[in-house]
Order: sequence, then structure tokens, then C-alpha cells
Amino acid sequence: MKKILSILLSCLLIIIPFSACGNKEENKLIRLNEVTHSVFYAPLYVAMEKGYFDEEGIEIELTNGGGADASMTAVLSQTADIGLMGPETVIYVYNQGKSDYPKVFGQLTQKDGAFLVSKTEQPNFKWTDLKGSEILAGRKGGVPAMTFEYILNELGMEDGKDVTLNFDVQFNLITSAFLGGTGDYCTVFEPTASEYQSTGEWYIVASVGEQAGEIPYTSFIALSSYIENNQDTLESFLTAIKKAHEFMSEHTDNEVAEAIVKQFPSTSINSIAASIKSYKSIDAWRTDLQGTEESFTRLQDIMENAGELTQRAPFDKIVDNSLAKKVFG
Repeated sequence: MKKILSILLSCLLIIIPFSACGNKEENKLIRLNEVTHSVFYAPLYVAMEKGYFDEEGIEIELTNGGGADASMTAVLSQTADIGLMGPETVIYVYNQGKSDYPKVFGQLTQKDGAFLVSKTEQPNFKWTDLKGSEILAGRKGGVPAMTFEYILNELGMEDGKDVTLNFDVQFNLITSAFLGGTGDYCTVFEPTASEYQSTGEWYIVASVGEQAGEIPYTSFIALSSYIENNQDTLESFLTAIKKAHEFMSEHTDNEVAEAIVKQFPSTSINSIAASIKSYKSIDAWRTDLQGTEESFTRLQDIMENAGELTQRAPFDKIVDNSLAKKVFG
């Protein structure tokens, strides 16, 4: 009997490690390509760092596209399962008439995440103060630049007449160009906006997102076929993001910063916390991840205003809220 028990115990010791590995292997791999790595996408990183994806049986392989074009290319070529990017890319692809085109299945952010900064302190800043100035507004055709131009046009100001919009500086070089003397104002994201304000090198004077209103700025996007064939996986994916939103609503900005600081090793917890606070103040995140037709209409207004949209896309063709509604109710 002892001999039999010894054999059984030995077998169990061999089986258990393999069983543990087997459970890990059961996690569904999702290849996620993000347009850039930013505190603006904090709920995603909270879900990763707090283990919410793992709880839902998902393993995230995160890559950085370094631009919406590259992220969409990754989705279309199926080297990525999901892209985190602006939904304007979906509109462009849909208008090309592709049969298996990408769709938005979850909206992460609902405001432009940029802040307008000035070299001088302007506590009583008004948008009309921009008249006669040069502004570094991002890449022409990009949503940050298009949104900024839309704001100006809505306020009766035009590029080349009332203001000068400088579209010539690459996104990753804007900060150095502005600090080097180019332009009177500049649009930047967090934590850069708060970090340089804390050193007195510039001053935040306005939120672009607050002025522009609600737009579907950044969304989770996948091919129609992937969404159709991976309903359970995507439901679990959105459930992990839901848990992240719950964590963020129940914890302080500092606690959220501590949760995601590993994602930003060169950024201090204080800077990350300041960024979280800034984005909360403008209601940057879409907490139910469901896109609205009104906000998508505004996005297409912005694209049309910039001369970048030749044909509008129907909301129900590019946005699939079914999974988000199931998860968030």
C-alpha cells in the first residue's frame, strides 16, 4: 500500500505542475496594438497591472504602433487582433468598400486629451486671445490638429487669417520645438503638460477636449470577422476594462498612479497622479465604453471641416455597441 501511495504521490507531483501550466495556456492571447503609450489610456493599464485580464482568462500582448496608420495596418494585416486608435481610421477604411472592414466595439476616451500651453502665465485666458499667434497643433490630418482647427472655426477664427497653425512639426518633436522658440502656443498631452508646468517652462491655459466637447477620440477596434468569431473573448476583454474603471472610481489619483507606474518607468508617481487628475477633471474616459451617434457625428463634422472626409459613414456600420451593452448594461 505504501508503495502504491508513493507511486500515486509521485504521479501527482508530476501532473500538478503540468496542470498549472495547462491553466495558464488556456488564457486567450490577444495581440493589442496601441497608437501610442500614454497615461490617457490609464484604464487599459490598470486592467493589465491589476491582473483583471488574467482573471478573465486573457493574456495581452501589447505593441506600440506609433501612429494610427500603423495601428490600422496591423489590424488589417491581422498581425494585431485589436487596435487602440482613433475611430476616424475605421471611417476611412469603411469608405474604401472593404467587405471585412474594422469596427469599433468599445470606446475608451471621449474627449481630446490635449492641453493648450503658453510660454506666459494667462490665468484669464480666453480662446479669442489666440488671435495673431502661431500654434503648434500637431500633424495635419490627425485628429488633434483637426479638432483644434474645428474649435477655432467654431469661434470664428481661421488659419492663415486670424491665427497661424503650424502643422510642420512631428508629434514627438513638438515639445522640444516649442521650448526651442517655435510658436506662441502648443498642444500637448499629459504627463508632459503638467511636468513642464511644474518647472515653470510653460503654463496650461486650456483643455482642448473641454472646449471641443464629446468625441470618440480613442476606441478599441477589430475586424468585423474577429468580432463575430470571438464574442466571448471580447466580452471578457471589456469586463476587464470595466473592473479597471471600478478600481479608478474607488481609489485616489495617487493609488491609480501607483497601480500603473510600471508602465511608465521614466515618469514619477506624482506626474502620473497629476495626469489622472487632469483627465478626470475633463471627464476624458467613456466609462460604459459605448459610442454615441451624436459624438460620432461631431467627429465627422470635425473631419469634414478639415477637408479630410469625402463621404460620411453610417454610425451603425462602424460602431458595434452590443458587447459593451452586455457588459456594462
